[in-house]
Amino acid sequence: MAEKRDYYEVLGIEKNANADEIKKAYRKTALKYHPDRNPDNKEAEEKFKEAAEAYDVLSNPDKRARYDQFGHAGMSGAAGGGFGGGFSGGGFSMEDIFSQFGDIFGGGFGFGGSGGGGGRTRQKVNRGSDIRVRVSLTLEEIANGVTKKLKLNKNIACDACGGSGAKDASSRVTCTNCNGSGVVFQVQNTFFGRMQSQSVCPVCGGQGTVIKDKCSKCSGEGVIKGSEVVEFTIPAGVAEGMMITVSGKGNAARQGGVNGDLLVVIEEQADPRFIRDGANLIHNLTIPVTTALAGGEVEVPTITGKAKINIAAGTQAGKVLRLRGKGLPAINSYGSHNGTGDLLVVVDIAIPSSLNSEEKELVAKLAQMPHFRNPEKSSKQNIFERMKDFFN
Repeated sequence: MAEKRDYYEVLGIEKNANADEIKKAYRKTALKYHPDRNPDNKEAEEKFKEAAEAYDVLSNPDKRARYDQFGHAGMSGAAGGGFGGGFSGGGFSMEDIFSQFGDIFGGGFGFGGSGGGGGRTRQKVNRGSDIRVRVSLTLEEIANGVTKKLKLNKNIACDACGGSGAKDASSRVTCTNCNGSGVVFQVQNTFFGRMQSQSVCPVCGGQGTVIKDKCSKCSGEGVIKGSEVVEFTIPAGVAEGMMITVSGKGNAARQGGVNGDLLVVIEEQADPRFIRDGANLIHNLTIPVTTALAGGEVEVPTITGKAKINIAAGTQAGKVLRLRGKGLPAINSYGSHNGTGDLLVVVDIAIPSSLNSEEKELVAKLAQMPHFRNPEKSSKQNIFERMKDFFN
């Protein structure tokens, strides 16, 4: 699969472009590669779809913010969909584009209907509503990515009429009020002369067709209450609050329209072993005072199991040890170690709260020895200073 181009590059705009500039740039690009101007040109059709995908993301503030932060990885990862909605992630048809973005083009090109050439009509296509769910993930699932299955109670296409709402194929006929265009025109005499305006056909609601005999099971709606098991993949590295879009898995639309999307909001389960800082993980390691003094090998937890690290003799409380590549994958693939964070081990020293007589005697003897009478002073005893220096 070819690597996706930057959405700003696709539309030929700067990253600080405002909504009006984005809309104008999309209109210009889409008109250039419009199928009516480029008949039987597959390359132009792909560029037309690419522009629609870019506009779908950049025209939505939430999707644009995720894209600016995470790039294309932030818009993908769900079966056929992305971290946004609509068309981000690909897999949409020309009719989807026509129905969703047709109004941007005014009357110059009639998007979203049937027929060929410049005579296409702007028929309305119904769209089902989105469904939002929350999915709770462990750090292990976040580290490796995971496939989930959910059973959803939702509107599904009527099995009796196939979602059309009509009793049979002959029951849906062309609207005589608008002759199948979905719009009606009015001419009015004004101070400036005769003015023509158009509006949605009140008889067919902009669809261009009407149902003569309705399906008895769904009463002409084309949808019924039902359930569906939806399977989708969550990519590695996601974080609390991110949203994955599974295209077309929301509620079915009335009378054979475009289904809504399934919006999966990520929740991150707390893990008592780690604190997450982006792609890095922080683990607080408590060691005995004897290990801090003499050094030794200790075991620390990782996402995949355990790792052994060496504690140097004379280790101070607050020392930070880095295990490279033992953190979480970065969803935007930035950072070190091929986009994987580190495990930062912060050392804490356990001081016994009580001693028996033998232990007190040993401590008293140690206190008289040279290294304990005149301990070396560390210039970085403060844990906050240590952490600040480490991250800087």
